[in-house]
Amino acid sequence: MKQSISYYLTLFIIRLKGIKKNFSEDPIDVFKVRKEDQHKPKGQFFKRNRLRSIEIADSVVTEVGLNKTSNQLVISIHGGAFISGPTQLHWDAVKKIATQTAQKVWLCDYPKAPENQIGTISENIYLIYQKALEEFEPHNISMIGDSVGGTLVVSLMQCLIKQTIKLPKQIILISPVMDASMTNSEIEAVEFRDPMLARKGVLSAKKLCAGKLELKDTLISPLYGEFDRFPLTTIYAAENDITYPDQKLTIEKLKESEVEVKVITGENMPHIWPLLPVMKEAELSFQLIVESLKNKVTSHQKE
Repeated sequence: MKQSISYYLTLFIIRLKGIKKNFSEDPIDVFKVRKEDQHKPKGQFFKRNRLRSIEIADSVVTEVGLNKTSNQLVISIHGGAFISGPTQLHWDAVKKIATQTAQKVWLCDYPKAPENQIGTISENIYLIYQKALEEFEPHNISMIGDSVGGTLVVSLMQCLIKQTIKLPKQIILISPVMDASMTNSEIEAVEFRDPMLARKGVLSAKKLCAGKLELKDTLISPLYGEFDRFPLTTIYAAENDITYPDQKLTIEKLKESEVEVKVITGENMPHIWPLLPVMKEAELSFQLIVESLKNKVTSHQKE
């Protein structure tokens, strides 16, 4: 497939920013990675349409929406290797979802490693979802997570199923990190093509987050958990992304569990490509996300 000019421009900007260099360090420089963090939204759109700020445990949830009476909710769990975020990319995505779906969006700024470990972080995501259930029907809730945000969404589903708590109508995973141990034998070949991530730095960040847990613990590596009764799951998987090999294994497990799963494979795409600015391929993929959120979804969970 021929890529757009904007694709090559985006790759040039990624390399210029030195993102892969940052993720080639062990230990990873947390404060350098956090330079892109933006904990509060900027601009007139958010001044007009930020409905409220909700403090839940150690998290700050920003509710954005054009329609104050909407009963539809999108819970957005951002990525950032567990050590950073949200960034402008995440606020831009919230703006697009809010304007194009008229649904309410919760951007969840949860606690980060190394100050916090995966147990605390996961508990915060659980409590955020519980708060959502107090205000919205589960069949009106969608969840979207990119990178480790996807990790947290999948881990939450496994937790909710064990506790027989009602699930959201669908989850959308953008380049989810499914195995923190990074032991998949296919990663080495992909790493050469990956313009953003390197195994060394990603693994360093995961160790900071895991604390005393094994890296293959299902809380931080949901690939090793169960997938029975998952809601409709859409996965955006980028070919030039070191997390791609484990996404393929996840897709196999979802299908074996008879979960309705939709896969959008980004040919020659980098990590979290639908969220990247400028790139035509990103814009087209993000439109698919918007359409998924706008469509009415019926549950396909196994009883």
